[in-house]
Amino acid sequence: MRFFHARKSGVDRVFVDHPSFLAKVWGKTGSKIYGSRSGADYLDNPRRFSLFCKSALAAAASLPFAPGADAPGTVFVANDWHSALVPVLVKEAQKSGGKWPAAKTALVVHNIAFQGRFFREAFADMGLPAETEELFAFEDGYSTLYDERNPMDDDAKPFENTGGRTYGKINWLKAGILASDELVTVSPAYAEEICSPGKGVELDELIVARGGAVGIVNGMDVEEWDPATDKFLDVNFAPADVHAGKAAAKAALQAELGLPVDPAAPLFGVIGRLEEQKGTDILLSALPSLPPNAQVAILGTGKAKYEAMLKAADGGKFGPNVAAVVQFSAPLAHQINAGADFLIVPSRFEPCGLIQLHAMRYGAVPLVASTGGLVDTVREGVTGFHIGALNPDALDPADVGALAATVARAAQVYGTPAYRRMVEACVAQDLSWSGPAKKWEGVFEAMARGGRGSAKADSVRTPVEAVVAAGAGAAAAGAAAGGEGAGAAKTAAAAPAPAKKAAVAVAGKAA
Repeated sequence: MRFFHARKSGVDRVFVDHPSFLAKVWGKTGSKIYGSRSGADYLDNPRRFSLFCKSALAAAASLPFAPGADAPGTVFVANDWHSALVPVLVKEAQKSGGKWPAAKTALVVHNIAFQGRFFREAFADMGLPAETEELFAFEDGYSTLYDERNPMDDDAKPFENTGGRTYGKINWLKAGILASDELVTVSPAYAEEICSPGKGVELDELIVARGGAVGIVNGMDVEEWDPATDKFLDVNFAPADVHAGKAAAKAALQAELGLPVDPAAPLFGVIGRLEEQKGTDILLSALPSLPPNAQVAILGTGKAKYEAMLKAADGGKFGPNVAAVVQFSAPLAHQINAGADFLIVPSRFEPCGLIQLHAMRYGAVPLVASTGGLVDTVREGVTGFHIGALNPDALDPADVGALAATVARAAQVYGTPAYRRMVEACVAQDLSWSGPAKKWEGVFEAMARGGRGSAKADSVRTPVEAVVAAGAGAAAAGAAAGGEGAGAAKTAAAAPAPAKKAAVAVAGKAA
């Protein structure tokens, strides 16, 4: 095992090198971290990620700038199943009276749908004490797993449990939940969702039994995503001149994509992976029903069938107002956020999401499904529009209609004073890591006390809560002074999201 070190912004960063990693990732193979492609995971992933977790502890114990295995106050933050062995390893070391006697561990769930489920025989590849196997023990109704022996194709359906049989497996995320001192996830709404049947993906009862999870909304990189300095924009703009800046960016984007250059046409952007979780099928089904003056700019890659459908859309299947670029393009992602009037995020589930944060930073008003972190970051009528909850398992005509209706609603608001206020509310937010970092500090302090709950963490508002509070305060001040428009501002500030339509040593995220 080899370690490489860099220090950036006062943070020591350690990178791990081993032939089982780099011989398979990128380079001549063109493969990704988990497998040659999505749904074709490497068979030796349990061995590879066990090595990754052990190397994180070795680095923290042994490298010259590391805290050392006996240091007081060390906290390991393990992200998702890929580093969920870290809490297990720390607890085992403490039981034996060895290393990390006072260390605490926090496990962060970024997406509970990915749990690191493997067949039982994989435990032997992980090099763990036999007594830990019970932490990983798990049963589900699926007789097989998708991997390089049995790759998933684009049209694959979830495995069906026929006859009520169950099959023994190990589950890394389950073990991490049981072994960690604190469980954190990436938004308060998602913290509630993972405690419910279905959205907890067979781990909800375990999470409820341990007292739930702490939800902290993610921040975003406000240096990379800053319209005032963005190197991908022809015209940069700051919040003070957001309307003029977006007008220039919109004209450039329309010309670049071959859309009619029309400032009066509302332009809706879509950026993301082309797959069911992101609601790609819902979006494509809704395109024929969108208002005739609405323009749509789509950027993404993913499943082959959706890529083919988007290429047909760009070929004129849905008329001259739809443009699609089926590739990964960081410059175009920045340009769409800057030039689009709105951004559509029709995710069936979304633990937090960054795309809506990027959009708001650039003054693109988001249209979002009412799920997870989208609920915590976008307020109906203040910083965006809510589509409602979407069917998590199937393409529902009601969802298609709801998406089309929400686009029509946004198109009607476009160009009005209400739209301008929404844009200004979006760019007024502090979407950085400043607030979330303070909440994390509160979590760490509570862990050090051996408890949960923190006044520091509770004092931090989400960005949209701060904007709503500021708007309510301005409305109240205006009303006291007899100012015009106070009532309208107060109404907008208080507008809730709509109800659902239906009933620090870090084991880094290996993604």
